[in-house]
Amino acid sequence: FSGPFTDVVTTNLKLRNPSDRKVCFKVKTTAPRRYCVRPNSGIIDPGSSVTVSVMLQPFDYDPNEKSKHKFMVQTTYAPPNISDMEAVWKEAKPDELMDSKLRCVFEMPNENDKLNDIDASKPAPVLNTSKQDGPMPKPHSVSLNDTETRKLMEECKRLQAEIMKLTDENRHLRDEGLRLRKVAHSDKSGSPTALALRDNGSNSLPSLLVVIAAIFIGFFLGKFIL
Repeated sequence: FSGPFTDVVTTNLKLRNPSDRKVCFKVKTTAPRRYCVRPNSGIIDPGSSVTVSVMLQPFDYDPNEKSKHKFMVQTTYAPPNISDMEAVWKEAKPDELMDSKLRCVFEMPNENDKLNDIDASKPAPVLNTSKQDGPMPKPHSVSLNDTETRKLMEECKRLQAEIMKLTDENRHLRDEGLRLRKVAHSDKSGSPTALALRDNGSNSLPSLLVVIAAIFIGFFLGKFIL
């Protein structure tokens, strides 16, 4: 049995019948509380074999303590008609019984074996062979995104301020245009001065709207298309 013995340790025992008759077998141990044997008895056909699992229960292992546990495999030829296995063993004569004795050996894995198992269980390191020379570039995607966002917000605030300023100027010019229209209407003489003022007041509003539209178009083309 190979340790560690902190859990159940199982060892298989293979029994083979080389004769031309059926053979009954039974597995016995000197420490029945320490072992679980499945199957512990049965019949083996001629030329066949059976595997017996011997399960050692967990215990505190002491390397200085010598093992005194033993197993015995007892066999006998099976009678023609078998109805009761217990009766077969009770009625069997001593000269008809055959037995094989086995001594238990406990072994702990060496330190080198433990190290090899640990190294084998570790995953192999993954190397990036595409770029072997030079330091790895640092990711700048987050900082660049933050910088662009901050610039965009500042640009939006600046444009909002300009829009508010232009809106005020537009309102002022519109009021001035209304005043000039009133003056033009009140001027019955139809003088060239009144006509010129009316034309200037009516033409100033479309020119201002064209300037505002050009600013918005240039901003969106520069940020989202280019």
